[in-house]
Amino acid sequence: MDELKLIAERTDSVPLAESAALAAARARLMAEVAAAKTENVVPLEKRRRWVWTGVGATGLAAAITAVVALTPVGLEPPAATADPGAVLRSAAAAALKAPDTPPKPDQFIYTKTKQPDGERESWISADGTHDGMIKMADGSSFPLPGCRNGQAQAYKGEEPLKGVTEPCTPRPGYRVDLPTDADAMFAHLNADNADHSGEKGDYNAMGKDVVALANETYLPPAVRAALFRAAAKVPGLRAVDHAKDGAGRPGVGITWPLRPEDDPKVAKPEMIVFTADTFLYLGGNGTAVTASGVVDAVGQRP
Repeated sequence: MDELKLIAERTDSVPLAESAALAAARARLMAEVAAAKTENVVPLEKRRRWVWTGVGATGLAAAITAVVALTPVGLEPPAATADPGAVLRSAAAAALKAPDTPPKPDQFIYTKTKQPDGERESWISADGTHDGMIKMADGSSFPLPGCRNGQAQAYKGEEPLKGVTEPCTPRPGYRVDLPTDADAMFAHLNADNADHSGEKGDYNAMGKDVVALANETYLPPAVRAALFRAAAKVPGLRAVDHAKDGAGRPGVGITWPLRPEDDPKVAKPEMIVFTADTFLYLGGNGTAVTASGVVDAVGQRP
């Protein structure tokens, strides 16, 4: 009988094991492996290739059947081989090597991001005092009035209200005000400020804040490195080996934990994605930074 046909028939007919049976089976397997290591030592030059000896098609099919039976449906995928803390620390090291050309106060931080509803472009004032803009995916524009002398132009939709201002605090796109120390950055992300969107200890909200800072602001290398090192301090992080950013680019992802009271059917863990080989920042699971740079005026692109 054709070996592949035999294997297919065997795997189709074997029920999947219950998850409760896995622990014992796995323990037996590891015990056999340990015994094999001590009883069947083969010189290195003889271990260059796998050789099936004494195993016919029926034996091979039985072996594959055993593997299939130990793979239940409905469980989470196998644990990622990447360590989330190590990935974030590697991303921090990569950030420190990035070139740094600080923008001038009157320049703008340009970012193009791919989002679920299309592409978004932003021009954020480097020092927070000049009028910027966000161009939404549907083509509409959202003004970002600069804050000068504690006052900013008031708008109704896209139209400025003549002679009307409102109190403000400058929100610079060039963030030299952020910590360069991981502990201080962690405390900043967990404190009451404009960069913190959730309650204290809401780490999934912190993940969204990390992505927001990494997306549309110019962070000096030491600040960006501190951001990723601070993220590595969050308990309960998970790595996703084969993740994709909002543009579908492959990489390694890190997800933040939900709170115990969060409904997993409604709440979605935030993910940050890096290239798997160089650990450069790509974006999140819903967004992707596809272009960025420093420009002299709103509407310009690098």
